[in-house]
Amino acid sequence: MSIDLWKPTRRQFLAASAAMGAAGLAGIRPAFAAVDWKKYAGTTLEVNLVKSPRGDTLQKYQKEFEELTGMKVNSEQTPELQQRQKAVIELTSGKPSFDVIHISYHVQKRQFEKGGWLADLNPFLKNPELTDPSLVESDFATAGLAFAKDKGGRFGALPFSVDYWIVYWNKDLFAAKGLEFPKNFDEMVKASETLTDADNNVFGFVARGAKNANVPVWTSLLLGYGKSSIGPDGSLQTDSPEAIEAAALYQRLMTKSAPRGVTGFNWAECQSAFLQGKVGMWMDGVGFAPPLENPQKSRVVGKVGYSIIPKGPVTQAAPTTGDGIGVTAASANKEAAYLYCQWAISKQMGARLLQSGSGVPFRNSVLGDAEVRKGVTMPGSWVDAVAQSAPISQLCLPVIIPVTEFRDIIGVGLTNLLGGADPATEMKKATEAFKPVLARSEAP
Repeated sequence: MSIDLWKPTRRQFLAASAAMGAAGLAGIRPAFAAVDWKKYAGTTLEVNLVKSPRGDTLQKYQKEFEELTGMKVNSEQTPELQQRQKAVIELTSGKPSFDVIHISYHVQKRQFEKGGWLADLNPFLKNPELTDPSLVESDFATAGLAFAKDKGGRFGALPFSVDYWIVYWNKDLFAAKGLEFPKNFDEMVKASETLTDADNNVFGFVARGAKNANVPVWTSLLLGYGKSSIGPDGSLQTDSPEAIEAAALYQRLMTKSAPRGVTGFNWAECQSAFLQGKVGMWMDGVGFAPPLENPQKSRVVGKVGYSIIPKGPVTQAAPTTGDGIGVTAASANKEAAYLYCQWAISKQMGARLLQSGSGVPFRNSVLGDAEVRKGVTMPGSWVDAVAQSAPISQLCLPVIIPVTEFRDIIGVGLTNLLGGADPATEMKKATEAFKPVLARSEAP
């Protein structure tokens, strides 16, 4: 189903699509069919944003929202870590200074749910004066809904921007060895080892090896075994047979096919190695792509393939992180704040994120729109990888409060694997170390 919250003429739409990347739809004012956007004219909203390209985009077009609604918006961007600290302090007090909050789902979801800090958006979504009837759940990627809802179906922050994990691959290196992109994990291992020529400083695979940063790589592989790090009942699955196999796979890829010094690699080091044209495959978030197509930074311009992660022994999954935007439970302007959130995740704003490279919207109607795609500066295969990830998206990290401690403790075990440690021993040791941390976080 295609969702279009505005119904411009074909001429307006084509003009808008052509202009989005450079001019950001300047002068185009979409017509919102059913929503009474002026209902809260005169209201002032306080908006707390994470400092990011997504926050920049919202602030850049904020005036359009103000003109559409007659409301005044005071928005502030704060660097991610400081924004999280500020949010916790103010929300815990019960008197936050903001009506709208931008959250990192993969870090803050459980914390916000336990604190009861977000307003339930279900009543707003069902209100035709507040929500266009074409805005439906089926337009969001599966992981977006998993992020947005709690176990009881309560809808918190609206899904805003998603980061799927994909594989970047060097088409020239593959062609030189007569290889095709791997269809499954076994083929990925074989291709990595075939591509590796350490004497000539060519390596088949790279991913994050540094403690903490390495955990999403392992959890991404684990999803292919049909498991997540924490089960539906909240129990740890980090020492399950599948988890140990995924750890062994991580160990093999990173010790037999990765560059020297990979134990110190975060995403930046991985990206730098891939940019030099000496790495066959790099597994990481889709948002790291733009520099690869920049001639001033990259030696692989036009040589990069973008693909979803190959199928594991059980399933094919697109590991997913993302952020959302919601209304604080303590806000005195909940309905007005919800209108801002709906505007922020609208098709128009999603197209702007996608075309500028500022983010990837959770909405399928944006990713599947041929006219929107025409304005994307990245190669078509990048957009294909994004679109193909949506229906197979699964959460990359566990939805728990101590996400940082989880990454630290499990990350130590994964780093030890790169030094030759036994996967079963390390995963069992890390699991036992994290159990009491998880238990304390869930205590009343």
